[in-house]
Amino acid sequence: MARVLFINVGSEGHINPTIGVVQELISRGVEVVYLCIEAFRERIEMTGATVRIVDGQQFIQAFISGGRDYLLERVNGLLLTADIVIPSVLEQIKGERFDYIIHDSMFGCGRLLAQMLKLPAINSCTSFAQTKESFDQIMERFYIEAPTEIVKPIDDKYQSLTVKIKERYGGEIHSPYEVFCNPAPLTIVYTTREFQPYGDVFDQTYKFVGPSISSRLTPDHFDFSAIKGKSLIYISMGTVFNQAIHFYKLCFEAFGNTDHTIVMSVGDKVQINDLGPIPKNFIVKNYVSQTDMLQYTKLFITHGGMNSAHEGLYYGVPLIVIPQSADQPIVAEQVANIGAGIKLQMEGLCATQLREAADQVLSLSTFKKAVATIRDSFRTSGGYHQAVDEIFESSIGEKK
Repeated sequence: MARVLFINVGSEGHINPTIGVVQELISRGVEVVYLCIEAFRERIEMTGATVRIVDGQQFIQAFISGGRDYLLERVNGLLLTADIVIPSVLEQIKGERFDYIIHDSMFGCGRLLAQMLKLPAINSCTSFAQTKESFDQIMERFYIEAPTEIVKPIDDKYQSLTVKIKERYGGEIHSPYEVFCNPAPLTIVYTTREFQPYGDVFDQTYKFVGPSISSRLTPDHFDFSAIKGKSLIYISMGTVFNQAIHFYKLCFEAFGNTDHTIVMSVGDKVQINDLGPIPKNFIVKNYVSQTDMLQYTKLFITHGGMNSAHEGLYYGVPLIVIPQSADQPIVAEQVANIGAGIKLQMEGLCATQLREAADQVLSLSTFKKAVATIRDSFRTSGGYHQAVDEIFESSIGEKK
């Protein structure tokens, strides 16, 4: 039986696409040991994997301490997590045998650990993939456009961290790209080449398997009979950038007392009582099962996280995307480019603008046609089944 070390010290958006992959690996006789943070222990254990825990609080503190304003600062933040992650992982797997490692693409120590453990590596890419050329272009702009007094200390920090990591762990780091994107002999990308920006530039070591949509394995007590047959608009700003009380009140203003039924998920950091009076056509919850809800939805208003955009389009739902951070602006651009929705900016957004955008998406057949096309391509791409097929067909995942 093959034994796999899966390392993913990421947020919901990095964890969720891997759930189906882990379940599928286990169903095909692979033993999976999965390192994650405590918040996802139960979810991963329900797949049948053995779970080991990395201190999520220390990891986040180390990552943020690198700085957030420039890409190289984020690279430094990932390098600073090495002292949190590497000793913990090595201690927890001491004496164990693994056949290969699967690591998240934006988990800075993935490639390092593969080197140290001398294991073949597979890169699990839950965002859009990046080539070294496209990444280097972003870095080059930083070095050219940012003032020297900003560039030098950040670059000096990067150089000192790479030297320290080599001295302490023996890991070779040749470029910021290796830290931020963790290239590997095989990269599983959870989208299609059609949705990936410049998808045709990636070689055959990148396997575009489409969205990995599986059961979230979390209980949901929502009464779906209350929304069947309704003109349903679903609103969710994800699990990270969701403390948006002003925006939620804006939605009340835009859609309150209309003919639409609105389900709005506000996350666990918002007290529903703080939102004030809730219009009668709104159902506001801290959490709903998004994949279940989307099967009843006519329009999805989202922050444009990769998971959310994929899930909406997979279920044939047009989107209004209001990006907040990270890769969300790029996701929003792609949604608009393929005609599957509209991109709006949170800054300056008013209730009239939001309502008119919703009316446009709901009334024009062009959006429905574009969504149907991308839905079909997503559903035929294979998802987590195809991901495991690609792993097994590679030299890395050949049956042991």
